Parts: sequence; structure tokens; C-alpha cells
Amino acid sequence: MAVAGELGVEHEVILYIKTPPDRATLERIVNGLEDPVEDLVRKDSKFKKLELDPADYVKNPEAVIEILLKHKQLLQRPVLVKGRKAIIGRPKDRIYGFLA
Repeated sequence: MAVAGELGVEHEVILYIKTPPDRATLERIVNGLEDPVEDLVRKDSKFKKLELDPADYVKNPEAVIEILLKHKQLLQRPVLVKGRKAIIGRPKDRIYGFLA
């Protein structure tokens, strides 16, 4: 991650397609997430193709975890985890405050 490198912060990059998060990892992310849980799900063309309803994920951590376990490509990224806290790194400006 370029921002982490700029700040000199040690970090680990996990390629979510090669190594998708398991249930325990998703639960940790959801429990520490500072963003609305539904924001973890990308509402892109795949989401539409699957005919999913965005309302099903609003304030519904279990539904978010289930859909991300079934369709790892729907994981919004980057997700940054620091200690027990997590954020979605969009827009990029948010990353500086979170890692600093």
C-alpha cells in the first residue's frame, strides 16, 4: 500500500482473491468497522447481476458476512485493520488519518 509506505508504517497486504477472509476474519473486521457495515459490500455490476438488494445489508452484519463468504469479489477494498479498528480506505485521504 503506497500510503503506508509513505508514512513508514509496517503493513501486510492480503490479496483477497488469492486468500479470501474466512468467517472469523470478517467478524473481526465487522466488529471493528468504523464505517457502516453495508459499505463493506461493493454495489457493482456483479452485485446487480446477482439481483441483490442493497437494503438487505443495511445494519445487518450477518448478511454482510454471508454474502462476502459466498462472493469474495464483492468485498469493498481496501480494508485497513489496525488493532481492533477497521476502515474502508476510500477515499484514499482517510488512510492517512487512520494509520498516523
